[in-house]
Amino acid sequence: MTVQDDVVALGIRSDAAYVGRFSRDLGASRASGNSGTIMFCLAPYLSLFVHESYSKLKRIDPALPALLSADVEAIVARSRHSLKLFEDNRRGIEGQLAYFRDEISPAHADRFLNNTWLKAARFLETDLGLYSYDGRIISTTHAATFHLGFDPVALLEEGSGPNLQSVYEEYGRYFRGLGARTDSGAKTFASHLDPMRFDQRGNDVRSTKYYGQIFNGKGTPDINRLLMVFRGLMNFVDSMVGLGADANEVEYTVFKMRFLTLYQVLGSLQMLHDERPGDLTTQSTRIIEKITGTWSASLIMDRSAKPFRNTLMHYNLDSRVDLARVDATQPLFGLVPIYFPSHDAASFVEAVDSCIKETASVIEEWATA
Repeated sequence: MTVQDDVVALGIRSDAAYVGRFSRDLGASRASGNSGTIMFCLAPYLSLFVHESYSKLKRIDPALPALLSADVEAIVARSRHSLKLFEDNRRGIEGQLAYFRDEISPAHADRFLNNTWLKAARFLETDLGLYSYDGRIISTTHAATFHLGFDPVALLEEGSGPNLQSVYEEYGRYFRGLGARTDSGAKTFASHLDPMRFDQRGNDVRSTKYYGQIFNGKGTPDINRLLMVFRGLMNFVDSMVGLGADANEVEYTVFKMRFLTLYQVLGSLQMLHDERPGDLTTQSTRIIEKITGTWSASLIMDRSAKPFRNTLMHYNLDSRVDLARVDATQPLFGLVPIYFPSHDAASFVEAVDSCIKETASVIEEWATA
């Protein structure tokens, strides 16, 4: 095998192994009663692993029998692309805003509003669920719909649960085919979740009112909807994904999930700042500049380092990398000093961790300012 083959194979195996261990830990977790919320958060990462690994396998063996049904392959693709946020070149900023405004939000409103027989009580109805851990929002029903990759109307139909379950059973069979196991390996964050830190009361709100009170204010509910997705992603990777991680060890899949989330949120905020300045308040502009202007954000978003992001996203090495410097036995394949010359793996992970914490904190302040 070539170095390129080694890196691809190790990345795929690492992600599949992590999924197996996560599945084991979630079933045994004290927080298993919150498994639905946890899966809402994890869905786009699972889809990323499936989509990118399947793409590589089909390229290696064009005659490979179909490992996923056509319907599930389409769901996987939509779910995986949700992680790109505004950098999804199929939709861009306007397309993502329109998808929430014209499809996700109406589907929820049609399903949950105007159901009470007493018209005078309909103001009490809600169409947006908020999910929190440790007092911080990690997902919403709108964000979950976005990340799951299903048609919004079909997802919210009565009796859709078995269909959702069958899709994720197909995911499970796929990962088992890649070598995922549940009988060995280090614990994942699911083992360290405290069930009492999940919102025990539930928090359902009227979306039109809620989106008018957060982030950029009442004039831009469309933008605020997407910023809530950013908020949930950052809080999830900051407060949950890294739980129990060994500070002296770089775990590939944990780092991958955290880094890619940070990268896409930073990049999407920069796009919003650059392409839609007229839609932003002075405060929002200042906050985005604060988030994207730190030394760690500048390090991570440097254009010369995009191939590093691409390797984590797509598994394969950039064609321009010096293969003699790549070492599949080293953390992150020895790529950190290549793309970030002033860092080794440990110091770069520390910089990423710091940027995640700071970014999540500032976004949280922005949401409630």
